[in-house]
Amino acid sequence: MDERKIPKLAVDVIINYQGRIVLIERKNPPYGWALPGGYVEYGETVEEAAQREVKEETGLSLNSLKQFHVYSDPMRDPRGHTVSVVFVANAEGEFLAGDDAKAIGLFELNNLPVNLAFDHQKILEDYKKSLGLT
Repeated sequence: MDERKIPKLAVDVIINYQGRIVLIERKNPPYGWALPGGYVEYGETVEEAAQREVKEETGLSLNSLKQFHVYSDPMRDPRGHTVSVVFVANAEGEFLAGDDAKAIGLFELNNLPVNLAFDHQKILEDYKKSLGLT
């Protein structure tokens, strides 16, 4: 096996905040709205990465963190093969765009922006199905 071709490990978090879903508008390519998240650092658990990435990108603190699903389609990220562990959580605190977030927004599940990055449209559709909303 070619060691250079190992998929990267990432996390994404579906955050329920004030009855809506938190999305960030990406400042870097690929552009669009996205779930908060990012790459897992060496020596870090996926749960720690989820907490860190959300804090860096939104300023929010997570609670009730639960694993939702793993997404591993090699084409899900145009930058390369990335496997993402997706979590669902509630959050508290004041939110503000930070790190690589250009903006932050709260969205109803039935009124999401059309320009979602990566496979986040599929992730949120799966989440709606899990709630019996579709």
